[in-house]
Amino acid sequence: MRILVCNDDGISARGLRALVEVAQEFGQVFVVAPDKPQSGMGHAISIGVPLRLYPSSIFGSSIPAWACSGTPADCVKLATGVLGLRPDLLLSGINHGANFSISVFYSGTLSAAIEGAFEGIPSVGFSLLNYSMEADFSAAQAIVREVLLMYLAHPFPPHVPLNVNIPDLPLSEIRGLRLTRQARGRFIEQFEKRIDPYGEPYYWMVGRFESQDTASDTDIWALEKGYVSICPLLIDLTNHSFLQHWEAVQR
Repeated sequence: MRILVCNDDGISARGLRALVEVAQEFGQVFVVAPDKPQSGMGHAISIGVPLRLYPSSIFGSSIPAWACSGTPADCVKLATGVLGLRPDLLLSGINHGANFSISVFYSGTLSAAIEGAFEGIPSVGFSLLNYSMEADFSAAQAIVREVLLMYLAHPFPPHVPLNVNIPDLPLSEIRGLRLTRQARGRFIEQFEKRIDPYGEPYYWMVGRFESQDTASDTDIWALEKGYVSICPLLIDLTNHSFLQHWEAVQR
């Protein structure tokens, strides 16, 4: 297989290197990743500003790699549209930090996978529940390997990107894989007001995530219980059940 590896933490992130190392076992790998961290960029794309691609030797001579000045979604667009390297599989991550529940809408990691799904490329986003840039990815690599073996045995539709979240546990303590749905929840933000050296105010966003879902089939439940969460995503945000309800009401 030809495998495109992307991320949102930047081309020098340890999580990206960990993913590349596993991907090499499954096919011909090439990398297009942001030249700097792009966490929380969601599905932003660069409009009205130039995009640049810089060849990189960070992974050695055997793995073609490029650093992109844009967002994770830009990386996928440039890989297929400029470099002409359409992959058979797209892997994004391994993200430093969780991407469960509504984080999907903010996540640069998932935006790369969703962009791949837009193009009809089977795509998976991987995240480890550890925000440290020095996180240990050894257990996560084993999970990536297991998920890819599952994909080879039972390929999933190309328009169904997978969101894989991995608990920050030793491999021996991970209880297995669970197919899940997104938990309902929200972020409760606060904004700290500070003053810059010129006496002007600026704001630093802080806050916490609040789960509003206690069911046992969600990504949050699985992760809290020590399971890997595998959540299939939609790229169609239409609320089809509401459409059906509305049609029934109008009859």
